[in-house]
Amino acid sequence: MARERLYVVAYDISDRKRWKKVFKTMKGYGHWLQLSVFQCRLTARRRFEMTERLEEAIKPSEDHVVILDLGPAGEVDPRGESLGKSYNAPERRAIIV
Repeated sequence: MARERLYVVAYDISDRKRWKKVFKTMKGYGHWLQLSVFQCRLTARRRFEMTERLEEAIKPSEDHVVILDLGPAGEVDPRGESLGKSYNAPERRAIIV
């Protein structure tokens, strides 16, 4: 089994059309936490693939994407504090396709 790592991806995209493209791309890789923030469990291969797709979607001179590596997904227990609206932490569950 490939080792997954846990990532938080946040982005600031200046153009609405590009923002939608980045959002749709990220929906394929992780769990949506907030407007421009995703939590992702990825193998090295999926992380590389995600980065390539994001690089194709953004305009480097105007947009910014931050990918934070939190460590091995099976060993990390991310804890967060939520102020305001309620927050439900992403659950790890199998998805049958």
